[in-house]
Amino acid sequence: MRRRLPLKNKHKKMKQLLAGPYMFWCAAFIIIPLLMILYYGFTDKDGGFTFLNIARITTPENLKALGLALLLSFVSTVFCLILAYPLSMILTNLGVNQQSFIVLIFILPMWMNFLLRTLAWQNLLEKNGIINVVLEFLHLPSLDIINTPYAIVLGMVYNFLPFMVLPIYNVLSKIDKDIIAAARDLGANSVQTFLRIILPLSVPGIISGVTMVFVPALTTFVISDLLGGSKILLIGNVIEQEFKQGSNWHVGSGLSLVLMVFIIISMALIAKYDKDGEGTAF
Repeated sequence: MRRRLPLKNKHKKMKQLLAGPYMFWCAAFIIIPLLMILYYGFTDKDGGFTFLNIARITTPENLKALGLALLLSFVSTVFCLILAYPLSMILTNLGVNQQSFIVLIFILPMWMNFLLRTLAWQNLLEKNGIINVVLEFLHLPSLDIINTPYAIVLGMVYNFLPFMVLPIYNVLSKIDKDIIAAARDLGANSVQTFLRIILPLSVPGIISGVTMVFVPALTTFVISDLLGGSKILLIGNVIEQEFKQGSNWHVGSGLSLVLMVFIIISMALIAKYDKDGEGTAF
């Protein structure tokens, strides 16, 4: 007679089978591309080992692009946090139906193509764009921020704001209302309740949101291309040019490895402050 496998072993084998496509996806689209970047980043055109590709980040042009990218991504992250936190608190205090509808409004832009969203802002902000046409009709001064860092920050805030709102909202919505009520019963006012209860409990969402905004803002090149008029080079634009215009995959990969340092730091912060994944489970 054939012996039946224990139920536990059957579940284990089933999980392994279901994990197969995911492991293939990880290998094909994550591990192999990373290995290619590592190879090109640490080799020259002849295939010899070198650190010169990474050292190219120290040239004045690349340092300027990296510094500007860090500054603009930091500013856009701060603006996103300032807008997202009170908005998340408002969403948390709304009724279920209103809450779901407003959250859907913030998710909708994420379903639209990233390039189209940025092109829409280009049409709004250009000198003969919709905003200036309306301002001219109202006999008000025109808005001249296209092809400037201000336009790039505006594009970053618009595109990445949902990535700040959702993690913070997710954490705030999980805070037990009884804890807040207990703090009020013990004599804490609204400010004390926020500083001692709500804010500390929402740190995982803040860290997750800051990371999810800062890293893509730092590496973006589409926003600076369209809203900066290709006049303002960020480090993402430099890497894109090395790959596409200069066809120098070695230098492009070396500069990409430098940016990976910031990604690793962000992952370390999430692992430290959001151990349970509360800020990312949305």
